[in-house]
Amino acid sequence: MPQPIIEMHNIQKHFGSVIALAGVSVNVVPGECHCLLGDNGAGKSTFIKTMSGVHKPTSGDIMFEGQTMNFERPRDAIAAGIATVYQDLAMIPLMSVSRNFFMGNEPVRRIGPLRFFDHAHAAEVTMAEMRKMGINLRGPDQAVGTLSGGERQTVAIARAVHFGAKVLILDEPTSALGVRQTSNVLATIDKVRKKGVGVVFITHNVRHAMAVGDRFTVLNRGKTLGTAQRGEVTAEELQDMMAGGQELATLEGSLGGTV
Repeated sequence: MPQPIIEMHNIQKHFGSVIALAGVSVNVVPGECHCLLGDNGAGKSTFIKTMSGVHKPTSGDIMFEGQTMNFERPRDAIAAGIATVYQDLAMIPLMSVSRNFFMGNEPVRRIGPLRFFDHAHAAEVTMAEMRKMGINLRGPDQAVGTLSGGERQTVAIARAVHFGAKVLILDEPTSALGVRQTSNVLATIDKVRKKGVGVVFITHNVRHAMAVGDRFTVLNRGKTLGTAQRGEVTAEELQDMMAGGQELATLEGSLGGTV
């Protein structure tokens, strides 16, 4: 296996007396999709916010490309090459796809002392990058709000990759999508992985994880229950680990196997 691009060692995060993470260790190598699974409250969101610079860990180490990192804010993680696509996508529905694609990284052209948004360059790049991801827009001026949920996810993913993401964190990208849109997003994840980007796919849907995952790490109550390679674990085993495994079996026994 290649050297990990990012390594999270024994990460703990406390919010006062509340222990959100109690020693989580995960690494991601270039060109893999590492699925982080867990039910609600397992610690997935806190962990990825620690990875992406939103939270500083209470203890533990973050290594990126072999160097110890101490992110003070999300901008530091972005500058290093860690991009996060959250469920809300941070897009403006009434603005065009090209405007959303370049939000915060606007290309400009100059006419004398004046600077203008370079619509032609933005349009060309946006259309080309979306085609690479399998999305054929009507045009770069199409409003983001007219796209399907899966297409909006693809815009956000394509934007992150275009601007140099080495690690792409996807926070429940398929949670609110239909079957066809989910299939499109999973295909996009596969394309990104093949570009050599390390993908961290956060989900509680085992079927979606098994469709694209290379490795699977399960979180439960802020702890790592284990990491397995594709082929080493079944969907049923992952589901049991997420659900509490032994606790569920004990409950089934006490209720006569009716759970």
